[in-house]
Formats: sequence, C-alpha cells, structure tokens
Amino acid sequence: MPKAPAQTKTPAPPASYEAALEELEQLVSQIESGKMPLEQLLSGYQRGAELLKFCRDKLEAVEGQIKVLDDGVLKPWTQE
Repeated sequence: MPKAPAQTKTPAPPASYEAALEELEQLVSQIESGKMPLEQLLSGYQRGAELLKFCRDKLEAVEGQIKVLDDGVLKPWTQE
C-alpha cells in the first residue's frame, strides 16, 4: 500500500506579541548558529517572516489605538 504524501503542517499563529517575539528570537538564534539543517532553513526563514509580520501588525494596531487616545496625534514616546 503506497504511503500518503506528507502534508506540511502549518504552524499555529502566535498567542501574543511576546510569544511571537520569543519564537522569532529563538529561530534567529538557530539560523545564526549554522546548525540548522539545510532543509529547515527555508521553512525557518518563512516562519520568521510570518512572525515579523505578526509583530509589526500588532505594533501598528497599538500605535493606531494610541493615536485615537491622543486625539489623532501620535506623540513621541518619552520615559518619565
């Protein structure tokens, strides 16, 4: 009986910005170590791009909410 073709499992979206950032940091660390098998490099790069987009989208959403709270003006952030 022939085997069914292997299906690529799509990783679940991150639960939060922090989870995405942590996963992205681990992924970058693995890629930079040079120990990731060649077959996994492309999928690792693609996952990294997805995580980066997720983080950017979250930051833009928060920026938009801050703009609304500040009457449509995005003010520079300063530590007080």
